[in-house]
Amino acid sequence: MKAIKNIEKKTEKLPMSPKVKRGFRFYCSTVLAGAMVLGLAMPASATAVGDPLTVVNNLSTFIFGMIRAVGMILLGWGIVQVGLSLQSHDPSQRSNGFLTLAGGIIITFAKEILTLITG
Repeated sequence: MKAIKNIEKKTEKLPMSPKVKRGFRFYCSTVLAGAMVLGLAMPASATAVGDPLTVVNNLSTFIFGMIRAVGMILLGWGIVQVGLSLQSHDPSQRSNGFLTLAGGIIITFAKEILTLITG
């Protein structure tokens, strides 16, 4: 066996003129300031909430929107699984793909299904 030699690698800074350094610092500070402005901006809503039913309806709409997003992700993943199973001729992967596809459809249209059930 060959002995492993400890070779120290030295890193050297690339030469940069003071004008380039100043420009790079300006660029970095501008990007950082822009990110801070966009990231820390908080929109304020000046509307008065008078009706508690409106708040509950808005929350319900938001939650069902999130559920719909998860359903769309599952729907896309089910389509990918079915496509891969058709390519590889794998029946178990195909059944899992169709189950994921069906679950994605049910989750995506959960609000409409609940509306139909409750009337």
